[in-house]
Amino acid sequence: MIMKIYKDSSIFTRRQFMKTTSAAFVAPFVVPGSFIKGKGISAPSDKINLGLIGCGGLGKADLAECASHPDVVVTAACDVWKERLDPVVAQYDCAGYTDYRELLQHKGLDGVIIATPAHWHAIQTIEAAEAGLDIYVEKPMTMHLTESLAVRNAIRTHGNICQVGTQIHASDHYRRMVELVRSGNLGDIATVRTFFVMNEAPNGIGLGYNTQRIPGGLDWDMWVGPGRMQPFNPNLVKDAFYHCFWMDFSGGWTPGMAPHIIDLPIWALELDYPIEISAMGGKYIIKDDGDAYDNHEVIWRYPKLTMTWMQSSTNSHGWAFQGMDKSGLGYETGARRRLGIYFHGTNGTLITDYSSNILIAEGDRMKGMKTPPVSIPSVAGHRLEWIDCIKSRKQPSSNPEYHIKVDVPIALSVLSMQIGRSIRFDPDTEKIVGDEEAARLATPEYRAPWKLPSGYL
Repeated sequence: MIMKIYKDSSIFTRRQFMKTTSAAFVAPFVVPGSFIKGKGISAPSDKINLGLIGCGGLGKADLAECASHPDVVVTAACDVWKERLDPVVAQYDCAGYTDYRELLQHKGLDGVIIATPAHWHAIQTIEAAEAGLDIYVEKPMTMHLTESLAVRNAIRTHGNICQVGTQIHASDHYRRMVELVRSGNLGDIATVRTFFVMNEAPNGIGLGYNTQRIPGGLDWDMWVGPGRMQPFNPNLVKDAFYHCFWMDFSGGWTPGMAPHIIDLPIWALELDYPIEISAMGGKYIIKDDGDAYDNHEVIWRYPKLTMTWMQSSTNSHGWAFQGMDKSGLGYETGARRRLGIYFHGTNGTLITDYSSNILIAEGDRMKGMKTPPVSIPSVAGHRLEWIDCIKSRKQPSSNPEYHIKVDVPIALSVLSMQIGRSIRFDPDTEKIVGDEEAARLATPEYRAPWKLPSGYL
């Protein structure tokens, strides 16, 4: 066996060990038990050194689940706001950074969770891929067509293990719904309807907060990064929920929630890209500091199917998932978040959400049909699936090769609404057809000096 000798044995990582040992014979590899967690010294070779970029609520939840895996060592964390960074550093006794580029160079790092606002995802994911790290990136994977393609291509190029953070994808319920749709029980399916609704009218996140001072310890310029510079707003930085009220930092509620919801029909029906995207909407009712639409209606046309999306921030009627009141005698009247997916087949309709489902037959066309057998294995959890895949070197189920079929339709639906016309898309070339303006706007303009890493388009 021939093994490369590293000048600094303290940074001989698990990945280097795997790449430099013979497939036929692997000799025991021992790291002294005196390694120091969080001080730039790697964990033993059977451990995964993990970093976090973005220490808000979602990032901390991602990190906590990953850290519950016995083979994970939290090695580094990064946030541009010390108020959020310091508690994570203290909890995990790890190295702390305020510039993600420094974290990506942390010695011995194996993987990174990217839980920053969506406008950062493309740049940080590609740079993490170039650094040779495995990646868990929160949804939406990106906000624009060219970003989505570039992220997918960067993962292809560098061979990173990457999971996009659509946590519901890991649920057993979604697996059973996929099996049901694929069983043929519903017959041929030509229409799918999806929705996400809530009621934040009329005040949204409120008015007049753009004049507040930037808090100490927050690097606002770095928080905005490649986005359009604008005044600090304390509501914007609260958590991921609030990002969805600003177009520059989220693309609105469709990129915020549709990745979870349209994931199911795209998975179950094995959909490729849509060939035409038509959307309309706007900010009709809510008056607040944000600029995102409060209603969005979308039609995605596929070769043999149409899928629709309805998003409303001004009415929370949930159709079949409105729910009953406590007495069970009438419909629930309270405003809350609701969502659903309708599969309309020739034999019947399947109505489902994250945890329940309703089957409505077309007459007797489903008579005698049986529940399909379980065929899609369970996973311990979406984040833990990623950790297990880091060890096995097999891509997880929501990797960019799969998830791009979710990400691109969403990005193009927002673009269609913004330009006020339908967009035609060629799945083979992955390009917008016959619309130079739409094709140009599909690539974001980053604020200087930030640029989308080149070479991946």
